[in-house]
Amino acid sequence: MSQPPTPADIHSTLELVKAGQTSPAQVLENALKTSASAACRHVYMPGFEPQRAPAGPSSDIQGPLSGIPFSVKDLFDIAGQPTRAGSKVLADAAPAEATCPAVARLLAAGGVLAGRTNMVEFAFSGVGINPHYGTPVNPADQVVDRIPGGSSSGAAVSVATGAALIGLGSDTGGSIRIPAALCGIVGFKSTARLVPTEGALPLSTTLDTVSALTRTVRDAITVHEVLAARSVNLAGKPLSSCRFGVPRTWMLDGVDATVAAAFERTLAQLQQAGAEIEYTTLEDIAELAAINATGGLSAAESYAWHRELIARHEAQYDQRVAVRILKGAGMSAADYITLLAARKSWIGRMEEQLEGYDAMLSPTVPIVAPPIASLADDTEFFRVNGLLLRNTAVVNMLDGCSISLPCHDRSELPVGLMIWQSAMKDDAVLGLALQVEALLQPQPQ
Repeated sequence: MSQPPTPADIHSTLELVKAGQTSPAQVLENALKTSASAACRHVYMPGFEPQRAPAGPSSDIQGPLSGIPFSVKDLFDIAGQPTRAGSKVLADAAPAEATCPAVARLLAAGGVLAGRTNMVEFAFSGVGINPHYGTPVNPADQVVDRIPGGSSSGAAVSVATGAALIGLGSDTGGSIRIPAALCGIVGFKSTARLVPTEGALPLSTTLDTVSALTRTVRDAITVHEVLAARSVNLAGKPLSSCRFGVPRTWMLDGVDATVAAAFERTLAQLQQAGAEIEYTTLEDIAELAAINATGGLSAAESYAWHRELIARHEAQYDQRVAVRILKGAGMSAADYITLLAARKSWIGRMEEQLEGYDAMLSPTVPIVAPPIASLADDTEFFRVNGLLLRNTAVVNMLDGCSISLPCHDRSELPVGLMIWQSAMKDDAVLGLALQVEALLQPQPQ
């Protein structure tokens, strides 16, 4: 399969700037040139001018992201710009009065805003299709137009093509890790409480997490430190002394041949490096279907936000999104309270079972990216959407942390390896991901 050239990452770009081999202005111009190419059609929302990098020497720009172009998913507020969340319903929304903390922190670290990225309307799907502004095409396949994954679809494609080196996104049930896996890049979902969600249009106020897509784990660490305003402590525990769990319940069901081959090959490499791999049932995962039977947190909390808007403008919504939001209309206050209590109990039992493992390993998603055209039928669309969200959503319900990194061979469509653990184990997950990424070289980064 013909694959496009691999764009540079943050750290290699900063090294080139420091060596005088390029400049922040040139880095941005290269990104903007890419964003105007056919590979980036439908990636950026119309009507926004990118911030221009200073023309002076690199020493004029300070911070860990000095002059690095980043994209922003269209659900984050930026002062003076409307936040449309990929929707026609909010096409005439008033400009935001203030810039949200996540964007403000990237700017304060020296990052340069390259544009607002397209997304699944109101962030409510893992597929990546947007009927209003077009669907960004997965750059991993130069022949067939495949889905990018969602809901941070434009963010993922912006990073995968080099139109940005950071894609700021959100993850409620997998919306960063799913497109990362399908597009062959890195997507980190931190513990939700670590990064402020203020100024981001909500899907689920309980589950929403602000994180980013990058090209490498090293970049993911740098960006997380900026977004969370904290330093990551890398313990450096060698893989040879690590114990990894591989859950059988749900996580390995319906895995296609490409994903299965890549995942099994990765586990074999880890074992060869001395890591202990232990298959486990984690039967409590199967309880999630019953816990979410009344609609789930995303339905309840999104309906609370959309209730008046969807009553007036339902016809303007993507109907595949509207039907999921409207599931919340049938949930009572008692249903919601029961759901929260059930989740709390479930988290406690899961955390007990995860003790003793350095991290859990799963395919990020069980299938490679299907062609966009294959999802024209609603039945097939919702089947695929459920598959894409199945593994990643476990971590959101756990209030955990997780990273997806590429584990496929260059001849294969992208496959993501998900490394995950319970809440506040972010540093351990990131440290392990660095070592696994190095082990999987020369896999594409």
